[in-house]
Amino acid sequence: MSEACPEKACGRDNEEPLSLYVHVPFCRRRCSYCDFFLVTRLDHIDAFFKALAVETLAAAPLLRGRRVKSVHFGGGTPSLVPVRLLAGWLDLAASLCTFTSDVEIALEANPEDFGGNFMAELQAAGINRLSLGVQSFLSRKLSALGRLHTAGEASVITAEALNRFAAVSVDLICGVPGETLPEWSSDLQAALSLAVPHISVYMLSVEPKTLLQRSIAKGRVRVPDETVQALMYAAAIDVLGGSGYRHYEVSNFALSGHDSRYNLACWMREPYLGFGPSAHSFMRNDGSERRWANAGTLLRYLDNPQECVAFEEILSEEDRFVEQVFLTLRINRGLDVEFLRKHNKLGLNLSTAAEEFLARGWIVIENGQIFLTGKGFLFADHIAGEFISG
Repeated sequence: MSEACPEKACGRDNEEPLSLYVHVPFCRRRCSYCDFFLVTRLDHIDAFFKALAVETLAAAPLLRGRRVKSVHFGGGTPSLVPVRLLAGWLDLAASLCTFTSDVEIALEANPEDFGGNFMAELQAAGINRLSLGVQSFLSRKLSALGRLHTAGEASVITAEALNRFAAVSVDLICGVPGETLPEWSSDLQAALSLAVPHISVYMLSVEPKTLLQRSIAKGRVRVPDETVQALMYAAAIDVLGGSGYRHYEVSNFALSGHDSRYNLACWMREPYLGFGPSAHSFMRNDGSERRWANAGTLLRYLDNPQECVAFEEILSEEDRFVEQVFLTLRINRGLDVEFLRKHNKLGLNLSTAAEEFLARGWIVIENGQIFLTGKGFLFADHIAGEFISG
């Protein structure tokens, strides 16, 4: 189907809270490790927001009567966008649905984009959570990653954000070319010294056709081996866990009350609507579940934003089972052994795979629920795959 509002997704349970995602695809330049959909033509920003309004209005049947509990501007680099455009879209969305009194409105931002009264303007527009793409507080790592901000800017902007916003998150990357365990420890301690309440830890992923992948292939740079990467991840679990952070998802650590509401909605399979090129959506309709995704091309989106759906599927019972296993393990909320048994994937006794995972210290079982250990988080997808295959 090509409609922005797939017809059969429009019937739904209005009582279930909704989350909204806006993919803002603009960046000043592509980082060496990035394979996300983005464009560097910043002169298209105004046209993009006009198209975004058209797509949003076309989705009115999905929005009317709904309570929205979270909005997330992702990208790309949403902090490149003039605040008036962000505020205008929020006003439009709020006219089509009902924002809850405690709605979380989050914006992904890079430290180099903050100048003048930018933070105050964001607050006035309704933004109440910042997700800062710090990546590192160390100059050498920032240079290796090709980031535009300095270590000093990372610290100063993070501190200022913490003074203004009740909810702030920083992204940190480990496994950077040439990185050592002491460097990674310094990054973690820098975030802790600033008392950042939410920290996302990402292992550098070497994606095909990126500048980083080509540099590695030519022998120009080397990333830490898997053993060192595992030690870095384990260090994050130990250091952050010892400082009161809850490891609530594979890559995310938060102090009490600071989980990302939008991300949790996705991981818990709650309904969400995505707007913008390459954005994904998930809705329920009278017992059926449907996913769709917009095309990842800006020109197609600008030309016809109300008809930009490139992919759509109705989830089968097997699809739902697979998602439930993978996502429940990711957020470590307890995968029910009985649930697995009912799907004929695990007998009344633990499978050989489960026994192996117990022996390796990757999982624990409490009251009929399977939980990942800190070590097990490293192998979450593998563990889920084994349970699915039975």
